[in-house]
Amino acid sequence: MRILYVEDDADTRDLVSYVLTGANYEVALAENPEQATPLAQTASFDLYLIDYWMPGMSGIDLCSRLREFDADTPILFYSGAAYEQDKRAALAAGAQGYLTKPADNEKLLKEVSRLISDARKARTATSLEIIASTGHFGL
Repeated sequence: MRILYVEDDADTRDLVSYVLTGANYEVALAENPEQATPLAQTASFDLYLIDYWMPGMSGIDLCSRLREFDADTPILFYSGAAYEQDKRAALAAGAQGYLTKPADNEKLLKEVSRLISDARKARTATSLEIIASTGHFGL
């Protein structure tokens, strides 16, 4: 399972990447939205994990940009922005989850796993609906 993690703080980026790789996730790292966008456009990911506050472009703007070409991959914000309005803005931009830093590593891993699992179930359900509606069962 592949995660694109966008975080401008090197220490946080290294720590979270370490936690995720220790849980058998493959992690691609980007320091800012300008690095993240081409990665997201050219590679397949199971989850985007993004910070709210970054220089040049906010996580909200990045989230909206990602949704322009990828409507399905779940987005989880992991940010120090702790106000309810920050969370509402992230969800309105297309994110499926929001965790406030610092979160317990287990909580982060649980949320990552849940979002990836939910997205896979949704893709499977959509595929089954298409098969049922077209009558093509691959036989």
